[in-house]
Amino acid sequence: MLLASAGVTSPGIRDALVGMLGKPVEEADALCIPTAAYAMSGPQRAWDFVAGAEPRCPMTELGWRSVGLLELTALPSLGDDEWVSWVRAADVLLVGGGDALYLAHWMRESGMVELLPSLADTVWLGMSAGSMVLTPRIGSDFVPSWRPPTGGDETLGLVDFAIFPHLDNPDLPENTTADAERWAAGIGGPAYAIDDRCAISVVDGAVEVVGDGAWRRFPG
Repeated sequence: MLLASAGVTSPGIRDALVGMLGKPVEEADALCIPTAAYAMSGPQRAWDFVAGAEPRCPMTELGWRSVGLLELTALPSLGDDEWVSWVRAADVLLVGGGDALYLAHWMRESGMVELLPSLADTVWLGMSAGSMVLTPRIGSDFVPSWRPPTGGDETLGLVDFAIFPHLDNPDLPENTTADAERWAAGIGGPAYAIDDRCAISVVDGAVEVVGDGAWRRFPG
């Protein structure tokens, strides 16, 4: 797992990605998942992610050998024999930002969350909500208007730490270091705050912050 705040924004993040892939980006096949955008940012932002039109958040535009689109909300209407083979054939899943709770909901509803443990050779490259969705919970600061049927702020819990993205981003005045400290105090477990030039690498249980940006670890 490579859990970024804003995509592959620094050489250190790209080096970590290539190390996980075991081959150059140009030889790897990707599937992009824009689902999180619909409940928060809307269709234009989803299109920008798919089309590689977000130069500040590079994901689909990294030079992959191929890029396909995997929309989680469509998967329940398809048989597993259709879409599971597509996922297994991919080297990397590019998971965009938006609403982490909406993304978690559709990860469950689509069956993707059950498939993930079997994808031993597939890289999960998340951006913002696409990274936060793998954590135990996101905290009330990041709960937008959409709520899952069960309520709460719980996400998938595939890693044991929470993530506060976009640390000290000047376009997000509510994401200051002081805000991160307050958020971490209420999260109830270990957490990281990372800026847009950082990502968290998780390989065989080993956790490392990569990139050249600023970050904080909160032990919980």
